Amino acid sequence: MKLNGKTLCKLFISTLYISTFTFGGGFVIVNFMKRKFVDELHWIDEQEMLDITAMAQSAPGAIAVNAAILVGWKVQGFFGMLTAVVGTILPPMVILTVISFFYEKFAANRYVALVLQGMQAGVAAIILDVAWGLGTSVLKSKEWLHYAVLLLAFVSAFVLGVNVIYIILASLAVGILKEALSHKRRCEK
Repeated sequence: MKLNGKTLCKLFISTLYISTFTFGGGFVIVNFMKRKFVDELHWIDEQEMLDITAMAQSAPGAIAVNAAILVGWKVQGFFGMLTAVVGTILPPMVILTVISFFYEKFAANRYVALVLQGMQAGVAAIILDVAWGLGTSVLKSKEWLHYAVLLLAFVSAFVLGVNVIYIILASLAVGILKEALSHKRRCEK
């Protein structure tokens, strides 16, 4: 992969912009990353974005940083990864530094509290949009195993209250088992 300064600059500006204007956590930023890197720039395809989201969610740490690492690596290798991570972490670091100096005044301000309550509703809508988009992509795969994992994960989380870590580990085990069986079948042919 040839290092491209224009691509690195566009990657930095894109991740900086997304991180600066995205509130609500990792799945919100993943939605914006999909729109930018899949729909607009076509650097990665939708299936890769699903894979990146799954890996970013499964790995320890912030999903936004994990996704930036994977997108950056895919686009420009090691330097793309560094560029995307710096672009992603810079805005929260600056914002949190400023907020920490004025925390007491922010926490006691009635208008700030009202703005944050309004943002919670918007963030919930964006997370629902991300879940709908990812779920639709899984349904488009037309594989019964994907349907079963999606349904079982939903029922486990929302009906039975199973810890998400166990759901992720079970889904990981199913994916590994499926791939192992597929590999065995290919080798037998």
